Amino acid sequence: MLRIKRDDKVIVIAGKDKGKAGKVIKVLTGKNQVVVENVNLAKKAVKKSDQYPSGGFIDLERPVNISNVMLCDAKTNKPARFGSNVLKDGSKVRICKKSGETI
Repeated sequence: MLRIKRDDKVIVIAGKDKGKAGKVIKVLTGKNQVVVENVNLAKKAVKKSDQYPSGGFIDLERPVNISNVMLCDAKTNKPARFGSNVLKDGSKVRICKKSGETI
């Protein structure tokens, strides 16, 4: 239950992209990595194809270790720790430890 999921807004807290924020595109659970948009970009050469008619170089988002990102608090837009809370109807939700807001 307590993990970073797709479409969460996260902030990078370590590495060359420290301080950048973005939305999680993909979670690689087997490797404990996440792919965040516009973070950890790498150049890749591609041949001419239908998808890339001119060929050349493209920017790709590469995975970042999950320990190097933290969820972003919706209220303050700063990195925050999070926990879980059980609602009255029995469902679990993630909450921000500082502000108490649900994520």
